Amino acid sequence: MNEDDEANGRVTLAEVARVAGVSLPTVSKVLNGRADVSRVTRAKVERLLEEHGYRRRSRTSSQPALLELVFHELDSIWAMELIKGVEQVARENRATVVLTVSGTRHTPGPEWLGGVLQRKPLGVVLVFSTLPQDVKRQLRAAAIPFVVVDPAGDPDPDVPSVGSANWAGGLAATRHLTAQDHERVAIITGPEDMLCSLARLDGYRSAMAMAGLEVDPRLIRFGDFHVQGGFEHAMSLLDGPDRPTAIFAGSDLQALGVLEAARVKGLHVPRDLSVVGYDDVPLAQWSSPPLTTVHQPLRHMAEEASRMLFHRDESGKAAQRIELATHLVVRQSTAPPGQV
Repeated sequence: MNEDDEANGRVTLAEVARVAGVSLPTVSKVLNGRADVSRVTRAKVERLLEEHGYRRRSRTSSQPALLELVFHELDSIWAMELIKGVEQVARENRATVVLTVSGTRHTPGPEWLGGVLQRKPLGVVLVFSTLPQDVKRQLRAAAIPFVVVDPAGDPDPDVPSVGSANWAGGLAATRHLTAQDHERVAIITGPEDMLCSLARLDGYRSAMAMAGLEVDPRLIRFGDFHVQGGFEHAMSLLDGPDRPTAIFAGSDLQALGVLEAARVKGLHVPRDLSVVGYDDVPLAQWSSPPLTTVHQPLRHMAEEASRMLFHRDESGKAAQRIELATHLVVRQSTAPPGQV
């Protein structure tokens, strides 16, 4: 270790190689995600890099400053809001955004890891609910900081993340409906294996209990956050004489599906059916009628996550968890039963 490194408490790759009993090129291969390193050797080097808090030297002016944003899908409106937030902070810091689609809603695909280790971005923003231990270990070993933007789950405590108040959002949406004297309130939340879906459902249950109303299990549906899913669940909920007078949809896209189902059934919104969405994407104010919805600060969430990558403490660590508030935006899709 040279004097500058000793003064700054940094470990060099040569020192890691010596302790691990391998060559310097082998350590370099591990950092770059190369496949021609044995599993045992890779694990040993990664462990030493993490234990010693290895941090890369500042990149030279000739190296592009890349900020990588990783989704599992892009066919949702809220994805664009997250992209805009990351782009704003990247622009402020003279960085370029690399957009990657990989994996499932829970974790990026295995092919992504090798690519990001070769690209060596200055940081990664991931829109996933969890990260496997080996992914976290390899990113840390390569000194690539990462933050999870978390509209869909609850990351591990050791993962820096930005989320929003899902329970409070579900509570506010449902209380708005019960305050308008709706007693049969249905909910189409998100997938059952996402904690945000369960948190919004818990908020719904709490609001119903506060209003002294029993929850009919037939009025609880788990959707997929997409228009078609909202339409199909709403068609089922509205099929029968004992239909709900209000539906709280766990996303604006699902709410658009509910509005279409009401049209197909010949129901007037909001006289015959009140509808509340979630997210407050720009399209919500242009639906017919304009959608009452829970504002989830998606762009702000992406901005905060990106800033966490640029504002780190002396150890290189970012804040562990930021949770932003949600609030209800009342438009014309809700009214007391039988009123317009």
